[in-house]
Amino acid sequence: MANKVMSWLEDSFAPALNKAAKNIWVETIKDALMQVLPLILVGSLVTVFAILQDYIPDFPDLWAFSSYTMGLIGIFITFLIPFNYMEKKKLSKMRIVSGMTAVCLFALIIRLENLTELEYSVLGAGGMFVSIIVGIIVSAVMGMFSRFSIFSKNSTIPDFVRFWFDSMIPIIILMAAGWFIVYFLNFDLFSFIQGLFLPLMSAGETFVGFVLIYFVMCFLYSMGISTWVYYGVLNAIQLAGIAANMEAVAAGLPATRIMTVEVVYIAFLCIGGTGATLSLVFMLMTSKSKRCKSLGMASFVPSLLNINEPVVFGCIAWNPVLMIPMWIQGIVLSVITYIGLRSGLVPIPKSVFGLWYAPYPIGSVILSGIAGLILFAILFAVSCIIWYPFFKAYEKQQLAAE
Repeated sequence: MANKVMSWLEDSFAPALNKAAKNIWVETIKDALMQVLPLILVGSLVTVFAILQDYIPDFPDLWAFSSYTMGLIGIFITFLIPFNYMEKKKLSKMRIVSGMTAVCLFALIIRLENLTELEYSVLGAGGMFVSIIVGIIVSAVMGMFSRFSIFSKNSTIPDFVRFWFDSMIPIIILMAAGWFIVYFLNFDLFSFIQGLFLPLMSAGETFVGFVLIYFVMCFLYSMGISTWVYYGVLNAIQLAGIAANMEAVAAGLPATRIMTVEVVYIAFLCIGGTGATLSLVFMLMTSKSKRCKSLGMASFVPSLLNINEPVVFGCIAWNPVLMIPMWIQGIVLSVITYIGLRSGLVPIPKSVFGLWYAPYPIGSVILSGIAGLILFAILFAVSCIIWYPFFKAYEKQQLAAE
């Protein structure tokens, strides 16, 4: 039975998901998110310096760095999705005008002229879902109209003039549709789109949802399936979560969202990478098996920086002996983290800290203080306990082979 399940996973399930990861829309959104990463990282540095303000009252306020980098990624994503889509469709001449059209439509939908200071977050992570939807719609419409022209092929009108007029038609259609819905019908399209994704966001805040999401991450990764399969949606949920926490704190309320990049990747769950593989790397480094030891040494520095592809593809992927403990990590560690954060014993991260490559437990301390450090220590100890018996079984196999 177990062999049949593994065969199905390897021959049918994994190839299907890997194929989905190469879908043009998945790749387009992935590229857009990766392109704004440097701005997210710059905004994250503010968190590090913000700590100094707690001890040095006269230390300058640097939050503007976050407001005008991380705080504007919604706009950037809106532009980049059509831009990248046109690139992939070999329609380079349409890429800039498509991106600009998407920004115009996004500004119309959020009613930019009416934004208050508190609503400013919709320009950043708070408006990510709307950014993605607007980007996709504009990409599809502009891509469709790129195949048509109002001029005949034999027209003597210069190409750049033809391009101007041909571009005007989809721009007018998109903007007119947006205006009709938002201004003429007085319909809050922004809230409607956000509402469509609310069940996803809410699910990640429940016990079952939180545990299930991290388990699925570990489960898929143990089969070598690219995290880009779900990155677009999950990243949007997590960025919106930390934006909501920052908004709540600014309004004098407690942070409540735990499905954030900071919780999952930086402070608690991904110790050494998805599946908490850092403890396994330490075990490999001290192994009696030459192969295990070599792999552990090669994986050590990347794992410290939370890059665990070497160890995952070196010994975990499609190896049932080590896939199972990675699945267990996905359940047990997320349960402990959920209880720690929801109980109030550990402060929920309320600041952006996108430096996912910072070695643990730096993020744990910066985001949740001493309580965060204690929770990290518990998670790391439990991770070691889970990996150890399976590692010994794997080591025994390798020693026998050697």
